[in-house]
Amino acid sequence: MTGIGLSTGQVVVVCGVWLLYGALHSLTASLWLKRLVVGRWPACMPIYRLAFNLLSVVTLIPPLLLIYFWHGDYLWQWTGAGWWIANTLALLAVAGFVLSLRYYDGSEFAGLRQWRERAVRVEDQEHFHISPLHRFVRHPWYTLGLVILWTRDMDGVMLLSSLMMTGYLILGLRLEERKLLAYHGELYRRYRQRVPALIPLPWRYLSVAQARQLMGLTVDKRC
Repeated sequence: MTGIGLSTGQVVVVCGVWLLYGALHSLTASLWLKRLVVGRWPACMPIYRLAFNLLSVVTLIPPLLLIYFWHGDYLWQWTGAGWWIANTLALLAVAGFVLSLRYYDGSEFAGLRQWRERAVRVEDQEHFHISPLHRFVRHPWYTLGLVILWTRDMDGVMLLSSLMMTGYLILGLRLEERKLLAYHGELYRRYRQRVPALIPLPWRYLSVAQARQLMGLTVDKRC
């Protein structure tokens, strides 16, 4: 039994399942695989995003089941003022998710638009856009997800899973940045210089006017 209340075998299984999830998610999200599909099986590309989302959900089931079935004694729990702070932060993060949805093309995110339009492009269909949350961090959904993750009570399997998910989000952020640079080039490079990736910093953010100016460059570019 390890110090977090899991056997060595359980630690290996939990880490292995999360590593498999991360590897499959990263592979299917990669430009390399998308270009391969476009080159060899272009007729499959319109359903690529739908299949990617389905695979992401299905492969998330095994680690979530481990968290449920291997739940043990808590290593720590938020109590007193900490409980109020932790759950307030989690609720604010959930609200941030909900409010941010209006700035995303849900049809494109789900893959329905690509399917309807029979799109075969490798690049994302959405244009460069800076939402209110994107003025402060480049990956607000990652930030909000980490807030929710680390404001939960922790037992052994949840702590190990949280560490694995945090590591994957940091790695996934780096992979996502490569794609965004490939999609948007110098425009995204300028944005990255002005706004932090995950943690808001008082001295690094975009005002509304600055965000509009930066987005305006995409309009000029398209014209």
